[in-house]
Amino acid sequence: AALAGLAVLSPAAAAHGGPSETGSEWWLEWSFSPLQFAPLVLFAAFYALRIRRLGGRVPAWRVWSFAAGTTIALLAIVSPIDHIGERDLFWVHMLQHVLLGDIAAVLLVMGITGPVIQPLLKNRFLLRARVITHPAVALPLWSANLFLWHSRALYELSLRNEYVHTLEHISFLAFGMAMWSPVFETLPAPAWFGTGAKLIYVIAARAVTAVLGNIFWFSGFVFYPAYDVADPRFGISALEDQVHAGSVMMAETTLLTGITLIWLFFKMARESDDRQQLIEAGVDRESAVRAVRFGRQEALARRHGVVLRQEPG
Repeated sequence: AALAGLAVLSPAAAAHGGPSETGSEWWLEWSFSPLQFAPLVLFAAFYALRIRRLGGRVPAWRVWSFAAGTTIALLAIVSPIDHIGERDLFWVHMLQHVLLGDIAAVLLVMGITGPVIQPLLKNRFLLRARVITHPAVALPLWSANLFLWHSRALYELSLRNEYVHTLEHISFLAFGMAMWSPVFETLPAPAWFGTGAKLIYVIAARAVTAVLGNIFWFSGFVFYPAYDVADPRFGISALEDQVHAGSVMMAETTLLTGITLIWLFFKMARESDDRQQLIEAGVDRESAVRAVRFGRQEALARRHGVVLRQEPG
């Protein structure tokens, strides 16, 4: 609500347009697009109602993660990032895409559990649509979406047409959430998609982003005419701007990949230890594997009178 108020009250709040003056007070350039704003607010309201109904069954860290993801997504579409990215600097627009398609998407997925979205899954269409969260489907779709929207024709069109631009942003967030969903198993992933497979999956996804980042780094020519102007904006030439956009992608990819891989490596080691302890205590292998896979090893251990040993650190 506060972000919406700032956007509406800002004297510079506007939709699409031409290049802004580099000497203007860019920090006042807040935007407000109901087409982008409304879906996020409605989904956040649905989430809040579900959390209230579920009581304490959703861990607090998940609620905070969802709140952080929603805040980042809203800032990406209403703050000066949107205005500067559309009219002046490609690297700022790339930052917006990264915030929506990766950072916000990861945080939102981490905040969602099966019980939270259970009412949505009662809808037949949405239940069938969950196929896009299958790792063999999610990764190709996410990759195609990333390259498609960064093609010259569609990218330029999104800068000129608000409806296309809205579709672009919704696509980045939706496919980003679909891509990350099997990693955190918001809904159960296939049996073969264990922690080892997730490691490979994350590396493959990050490699796709790195390819696009390297293209912007080393192309040697300006991809998008909208940013190729005679006078450098904010003192940055169009080609330098494009290199900075590649740097934004590479930096974000490196950071997020590093954090995710470290988490997965520790998770794999912990799972292996817990699984072995349960099997040694007489729990059948299939039950032990399934419990550890979905983080239910403590409950299974208690039912069998087993105390899982915790290694120091």
